[in-house]
Amino acid sequence: MWRRRAVGWLIVSFMVLSFLLGRLIQLQLVSTEHFTDREINLLESSVRQRSQEMIIDAGRGNFLDRSGKPMTYENKSVLILFPFLAKMDWDIKKISEITGASEYSLRYSVEKAKEPFAFGSPEPIQLSYDQMEEINALKIPGVFAVEKKYSRAEKPASQLIGITGQNQKVLNERYPDKDLSSDTMIGITGMEKSFDEFLLPEGASKLVYHVDGTGGPLFGIDVKYVEPANPFYPVNIKTTLDYDLQMVAEKLADQHGIKKGGIVLLDIETNSVLAMVSRPSIDKDNPFGEESRGTVNYMVKQQIMGSVFKTVVAAAAIDHGLDDPQRQFDCSRKINGEPDLKYQHGMLNFTDSFARSCNNTFASIAKELKDINPDLLEEYAEKLSLIGPVSWQGDIYHFNDFKQLQEEEEGRVFLSEDAKKDSNFAGLTGIGQHEVRATPLAVANMMATIARGGNKEMVRAASEVEYKNSTSLIEFRKQKLEGETIAPYTAINLQRLLREVVINEDGTGRWFKDLPYEVAGKSGTGETGIMADGKQLHNKWFAGYFPYKDPKYALVAVNLEVTEDTGGVNPLFADIVKEIYNYNHKAETPPSGSADN
Repeated sequence: MWRRRAVGWLIVSFMVLSFLLGRLIQLQLVSTEHFTDREINLLESSVRQRSQEMIIDAGRGNFLDRSGKPMTYENKSVLILFPFLAKMDWDIKKISEITGASEYSLRYSVEKAKEPFAFGSPEPIQLSYDQMEEINALKIPGVFAVEKKYSRAEKPASQLIGITGQNQKVLNERYPDKDLSSDTMIGITGMEKSFDEFLLPEGASKLVYHVDGTGGPLFGIDVKYVEPANPFYPVNIKTTLDYDLQMVAEKLADQHGIKKGGIVLLDIETNSVLAMVSRPSIDKDNPFGEESRGTVNYMVKQQIMGSVFKTVVAAAAIDHGLDDPQRQFDCSRKINGEPDLKYQHGMLNFTDSFARSCNNTFASIAKELKDINPDLLEEYAEKLSLIGPVSWQGDIYHFNDFKQLQEEEEGRVFLSEDAKKDSNFAGLTGIGQHEVRATPLAVANMMATIARGGNKEMVRAASEVEYKNSTSLIEFRKQKLEGETIAPYTAINLQRLLREVVINEDGTGRWFKDLPYEVAGKSGTGETGIMADGKQLHNKWFAGYFPYKDPKYALVAVNLEVTEDTGGVNPLFADIVKEIYNYNHKAETPPSGSADN
């Protein structure tokens, strides 16, 4: 009997030992980097338990403005202190004299610290270059003056640039062949996502101190500085944004109460984004909350555009002889022929109809264009780069059909072939209603296309990918959009019409007549069909370019889903033009006291 029990105990013991051995093999050899379904990296966790570290730079690439100014981060010269200082004598008096911080605050901060920290609360104190030199010359173990990279509290162009986060599952799916740490930050939205593979870190730059189980020194009091071996990484994405103009646009959007909508500012010569603002802003505490929708970049999402689309109708009318200056249109009637009790413009010719945005004129012309060719409105929308993706895309490096703005939507004119042939739908389409949609970015590009005389190009948001030493890895050169374009003659006539909107005494853009730059453009009010408190909501636009005779900027301001009697964007558009004028003439302003003798 005892032998059976002994054998049984031996079998049980062997099974337990086998299980423990198997578990040990799993922990030590098999699942060291992907333990459990949470993908825990045991090696990294072990290292963390045996060390204290201060990350100086996480190693992910960054975004710069067109002059090389950081958009997403700022470097701060700070004082780093390690907790083991509490257990040793160090020249706290000298550090106090250099920094101006009291000995008490330095000592208290070290004694309560459990890990290395940048001294100062709530913000770390910032050191001058001379202070950094003096502190580091003392060579006190555990005391360092370093330049540390901090993420900006308020990031400009946050929806365009996007956000990052940690997601082990997405990381593995996106980069199955890369050996990346489980805490690697990846791009979730915007250009952070588009350029993610370029921006992946080669490793962090950090100060590391090894400790025992009680937090005491393991190898004396030496602190090591660790940085990636490759001196060319991380790379930076040089955007086309102008940091100062971006900040001006952000400020004005908020001052003018844009709750949903935004601004697009393009450089016409390079066809690149100088500023892009989307509202609502990102909620840092809950970026993907359904209520805020702050991560959505509405400037690359298709919107109902209203009368801005009359620019397309006008282009087709010019080319097909429907713009006879002698012809008169009854602009006291709605598009269905009934009297218009709100707008009694009387009989207007084609030019005045465009300036005053007469619906009946452009609904009538759209129907006539439909009879000539049902595809004409779509063809001219494409010629003016209003539909289809307009942002930069192409083959680069080892990427086929790389897209700078992956979240950009395509615009449209009709949803069905039958709608193109229906007179009622054609009339509604002619005034930018029914199924007409375009992104604010595409509308800005249409204005830039007209200002350039009909040449349509892709819109760039980034000009190049730079190595860490500022040499170029990849350049995103100017690139034409495929497809037909409008003729120079058509472009010249559209330019004249867009200017008439401003200089006509009854034009919808007369607000801009006295601005420091001559503006040409088109207003738009799109009915959304969305009701709030018994009132229909509208999308309100002004899209244009300036200076009229020497075009440099294309600008779109749009306020989405506002009531008919609120939310106009003319004041916002005007203030942006003024600010750009002031910005460009700063350098020309002589300093006080510099008058000639």
